[in-house]
Amino acid sequence: MRNTARWAAALGLTAAAVCGPLIGAAVAAPGAAPSSLYAPSALVLTTGHGNDAATATPERAVTLACAPGASGTHPAAAQACAELRGANGDFDALKAQDGVWCTKVYDPVTVTVQGVWQGKRVSYERTFGNTCVKDAIAGSVFAF
Repeated sequence: MRNTARWAAALGLTAAAVCGPLIGAAVAAPGAAPSSLYAPSALVLTTGHGNDAATATPERAVTLACAPGASGTHPAAAQACAELRGANGDFDALKAQDGVWCTKVYDPVTVTVQGVWQGKRVSYERTFGNTCVKDAIAGSVFAF
């Protein structure tokens, strides 16, 4: 009987030691501080030739995370994050570069964005007349 009581106590203490921290981490108290000081900003950007995302031939996809710092597979992550912050995450508000002249050859390029920008869900699609127009308008955000 004494042996059974020891095993039960040892098993109970072991379970409390292993599971106690897990339960505390999983259940946050109401009004507790958030686990991060930054709202999440993680995006997947794609580009491809075609009139829309459904028919475009995919060419490239990159990831872009902007909080707390710029990271991801985007080749110019820091510059792209700075441009998005300047536009408040509004992809339509990205500024066109001055002095860029593009041909009027129609070779549509479609870009898409899926993910989260500063804690808000983002789903964006835009078709540009050609690659030159895309690069002139979207700056480094879609330059990959």
